[in-house]
Amino acid sequence: MNDLTEFEKYVIEQKGTERPFSGEYVDHDAQGVYLCKKCYAPLYKSEHKFNAHCGWPAFDDEIKGAVEHTPDADGHRTEITCAQCGGHLGHVFEGEHLTDNNVRHCVNSVSMIFKSRDELAQSSSAKTSYQKATFGAGCFWCVEAIFAQFKGVHSVKSGYCGGDAKDANYDAVCSGKTAHAEVIHIEFDPAVIQYDTLLSVLFESHDPTTLNQQGNDKGPQYRSAIFVHNSEQADAANKFINTLTQQQVWPRPIVTEISAFDTFYPAENYHDDYFAKHGQQPYCQLVVKPKFDKVMSKFADKRKV
Repeated sequence: MNDLTEFEKYVIEQKGTERPFSGEYVDHDAQGVYLCKKCYAPLYKSEHKFNAHCGWPAFDDEIKGAVEHTPDADGHRTEITCAQCGGHLGHVFEGEHLTDNNVRHCVNSVSMIFKSRDELAQSSSAKTSYQKATFGAGCFWCVEAIFAQFKGVHSVKSGYCGGDAKDANYDAVCSGKTAHAEVIHIEFDPAVIQYDTLLSVLFESHDPTTLNQQGNDKGPQYRSAIFVHNSEQADAANKFINTLTQQQVWPRPIVTEISAFDTFYPAENYHDDYFAKHGQQPYCQLVVKPKFDKVMSKFADKRKV
């Protein structure tokens, strides 16, 4: 996730609007792709862009699956948001007959960043070395805060794994009636931090012997879980747990579930950086901070400067 300025937060997270003709992409016509400012998900190609003379960047198409359409509560307009992180983009209008597609995505420049085709090619080459890891260890507020601190961790996102898309939302998952676990989805550079190190952090961050529970947080959504992305991760996770068991690190059996990764559903954007934003709340002070401080103390040499 990108760190946002206060104005970017106002537009992207609080659904604000920049002044017309003030954005850097209003008259922009370079060849490339427009990405979400918050999570870098690709949204629009340059060939989708046209000059609508409306004061904001206009697009008459979108990258398939990249943009969510939601009618406003008053029924007068349709909001468009990033499908990956939920960040506010603007509104979409139809029936204006400005292009053959007869649609206009009116987007705030501040909600996007632009990458030229050369930049995208270089970025794609660099990211081929990144790998993914997905862990469940209780409330994702705590786990996200911990893993985000480590060198080699490129991104951490809270979300849900193990269930279906239809009920992959916080209210449904908190009921304990879905198959989801609260998880964090990590993108990391194995040249800087190894998967075994991530496993060490995971097992230092929670109690893997309490079934469907972490402290006072109870329910299957809080289960200890490792969603493996390949056979190498499966072997590493099983070997790691076997070693902990043989060494009797825990007085009770480890109940961590190891499952094949299927689909990650990003959590609502208000969960992002929750501990950093709400560290003074009682839950953060009593539950998150002690775990955070404990892990940071043990792995101080691996923490980002």
